[in-house]
Amino acid sequence: MPTWHYSVKLRDEGKVAKAVILDADVSIKDMREVCSAVRGMSLDEALDFLRRVLDLKEPIPLKRYSGKIAHKRGLADKWGWPAGRYPVKAAKYLIKLLENARNNAEVKGLDLSKLRIIHIAAHRGITLKRWMPRAFGRSTQKFDRRTNVEVIVGEV
Repeated sequence: MPTWHYSVKLRDEGKVAKAVILDADVSIKDMREVCSAVRGMSLDEALDFLRRVLDLKEPIPLKRYSGKIAHKRGLADKWGWPAGRYPVKAAKYLIKLLENARNNAEVKGLDLSKLRIIHIAAHRGITLKRWMPRAFGRSTQKFDRRTNVEVIVGEV
């Protein structure tokens, strides 16, 4: 069984709450862009933003993986970046993760209205390697890549 540790070490663990999702069935590229969009937001603001992404009302700017991506209305005004998409699957997993972090903060006794995302990161998970048989004795690879996501929310 692999062990997990957060990529950030904090001095005061009493004012933060942590949560992690291991092996989420989401593209690492999509999850990285969604994480960079919500980094630094308050927890309620990030959840509202992700719910608007689920309803296809507000796109996520794609900054690193933006090759041949269509421009979306309003992105350049708000984010300063015109290319974007609606990564619905990544938003669903991130909503679950942020609600889990909120529940962990509530158990610790933190003030829920003052919570802010101080660290969020997406890491490459395991790769499920499979092969699909083809004609004439050939085969094609069918690799399924997973994503690990960690979040730390703090009382500000």
